[in-house]
Amino acid sequence: MNIAVKLMQKFKDYDNQNKLKVYRDKTELIRKRNLEAWGDGQLQAESLRLQNEAASGTLLDELLVDAYALVCEAAKRKLGLQPYDVQIMAAIAMHEGYVIEQHTGEGKTLSAVMPAYLNALTGEGVHVLTFNDYLANRDAEWMGPIYRFLGLTVDSVQAGMSLFEKRKAYAKDITYVTAKEAGFDYLRDTIALSEADTVHRPFHYVIVDEADSLLLDEARVPLVIASEPDSSGNDGIRFADVARQLEQDKHYDFDEFKRNVYLNEAGSLKAESLLGCGNLYDSHHSDLLSSLNCALHAETLLKKDVDYIVRDGKIELIDEYTGRVAENRHLPEGLQAALAAKEGLHSKAGGKILGTITLQHFISLYPKICGMTATAYASAMEFEEIYALQVVRIPPNRPNIRIDHPHRIYTHKEAKLKAVVREISSVHRAGRPILIGTSSVEESDMLAEALAAAGVPCHVLNAKNDAEEAEVIARAGEIGAVTVSTNMAGRGVDIRLGGGNPTQAEAVAKLGGLYVMGTHVNESVRIDDQLRGRSGRQGDPGASVFFVSLEDELLLRFRIHKAVRAHKQDEALEDPELRSKIAHIQRVVMGQNFDIQQELNCYSDMVEDQRRILYEERLAILKGRKPMSPSEQRVRLFYIDKFWADHLAYASYLRESIHLESLVSGNPIDEFHAQITRAYEQIPAKINSESANMLIRLGDSNDPAKWEEFGLKSPTSTRTYIINDQYIQNKRSSWTGMTVFAFGIRKMLRPIFGWEKF
Repeated sequence: MNIAVKLMQKFKDYDNQNKLKVYRDKTELIRKRNLEAWGDGQLQAESLRLQNEAASGTLLDELLVDAYALVCEAAKRKLGLQPYDVQIMAAIAMHEGYVIEQHTGEGKTLSAVMPAYLNALTGEGVHVLTFNDYLANRDAEWMGPIYRFLGLTVDSVQAGMSLFEKRKAYAKDITYVTAKEAGFDYLRDTIALSEADTVHRPFHYVIVDEADSLLLDEARVPLVIASEPDSSGNDGIRFADVARQLEQDKHYDFDEFKRNVYLNEAGSLKAESLLGCGNLYDSHHSDLLSSLNCALHAETLLKKDVDYIVRDGKIELIDEYTGRVAENRHLPEGLQAALAAKEGLHSKAGGKILGTITLQHFISLYPKICGMTATAYASAMEFEEIYALQVVRIPPNRPNIRIDHPHRIYTHKEAKLKAVVREISSVHRAGRPILIGTSSVEESDMLAEALAAAGVPCHVLNAKNDAEEAEVIARAGEIGAVTVSTNMAGRGVDIRLGGGNPTQAEAVAKLGGLYVMGTHVNESVRIDDQLRGRSGRQGDPGASVFFVSLEDELLLRFRIHKAVRAHKQDEALEDPELRSKIAHIQRVVMGQNFDIQQELNCYSDMVEDQRRILYEERLAILKGRKPMSPSEQRVRLFYIDKFWADHLAYASYLRESIHLESLVSGNPIDEFHAQITRAYEQIPAKINSESANMLIRLGDSNDPAKWEEFGLKSPTSTRTYIINDQYIQNKRSSWTGMTVFAFGIRKMLRPIFGWEKF
């Protein structure tokens, strides 16, 4: 670590300590507002007074001490929970708009109630964004008695609710909802043709739970609303057959980090022969080339039981951060079809995309944002760069006594697996509970088989059985429990020693607490820390250790095995320098991923800015702020939606082709901006022209039946889904430097030198 980084770290630590001192002083003031002697009626009258103060314009900062004291007393009376000082400190930081890092088991759910209550006093509504429906419902029901006792309303939104139920839930003072469902509801609102069909009210204040997962890992995930697909196609089978006949090195190559695959010259000629198409790089073969590239990507880079599973005849993608099935997630259209073809499945042709927004852009719609997570500090730079959010580290209520052992590094995977099984068997004999984090479904199944052969029973938690998640996690701290999980990020459920049984918890504590083992290191240190953090909650004893092999994918990517030059051996390598190299690799990859995200932002930010401008116009029409007849309102809304959908399709096409288009002109981002701006500037004229023509045809009729007759209606049905942006990131990263240059030169020179003839 260089001197500049050390100085910056020292400054941040100093700044963090200063903030904590201020929060401790304010917590003392809250504690002094002792309300134990007050009756319920007095507490409720005080809450009403605070609501009136907020409504009259009193700053919330001036009401914080009284409001937090009220919540502390209400929590004690209604739930039997007495907030710790550190929970109050976290609550103060969240009101001030920070992301707080609060260790696993420290009670983030209760911490969030204080700023949620305070900011809901204005009557403008507060959203608590969670990672899944289960947590949204659990937290709303669990914390609900506090809010209701103090005179505020609370509800949760669940996927599948009716329009009426959602509108009612969003009208509450505090609404718990998943980030994705709130985003999908926003997209549905953006294509509503009447105000009665919208569910959201103007955004105000948001608390983001599992903030690192939602604000960083999932930030680039595009949420999509589209018309229903109307046909089935199996054209992908043909391209899948071609891809299977191509050989690595002979016909295709990978980029440096094996993030993308591309045909070499021999591969292009082989594919042209198999497809009987002539020059693949002729402009009229762009769709053909795209389909073939998707098939090759699916065949070589997407691994079954690692990237996806096949269940009930359908492709289900696996979230790389959580290890769970990524519900309702699709790859970009061509790649999704190629993956289905690889597995011999039919896929429906995609419906037209009507609207899209990334989670990052959606969450930035809230005027005031804060977040909470157990692992934020490692990514403080990203929070600040992307959202202008600073991180505050909250100390634990009790000191963390977990022992984090140094990585155990082996020369090859087989030696690592033997060592993992040996370690589990040894620890299990004493009855100490063990949690093992693996890299994939495939690895978790393989480890479970190896443990069974060694006589060690275990519970497996992966994408194939994620419905049993809560039950499996709840029992992971019991005596003798061995739990194998693909990942623990964003799971939101604590592992209690002894499964919550006090007597058993004491016995487990004497054994050393929960023992966490990782069978690999992740690209992000935060994901490793989330696994570690499952042990040692609330001052419990515990331990963690990671087993690493020089043959692990991350280390192979950086050719560390060549640098070490160790002969295969069963014993762990004792080399502190090697551990430093692994930590360095993780920092490098996190930096690379951040750079890729920043580049992608340069594309999506422009389109999002255009969307917001057009949506403001649309909203003014929808809410009647622009006087006009009902027929003109309907017509203009219809054509705004139509031409925006066309614009999105063009933006998607442009992003896929811009790197080749810009070979001559230079910077692809500048070229994209120039072309997408020109396209956007044509939209108002198109809307005006088509609207005028339609109004003439309608004769300004305000009869809804006539509107329907002329097709001025919403799609009969829509679907919402998530595009897996990882593929787009990888593709962007590979279309750089010599790869793009070589591809472009080959495209231009093949006809000149007659390469297509050989």
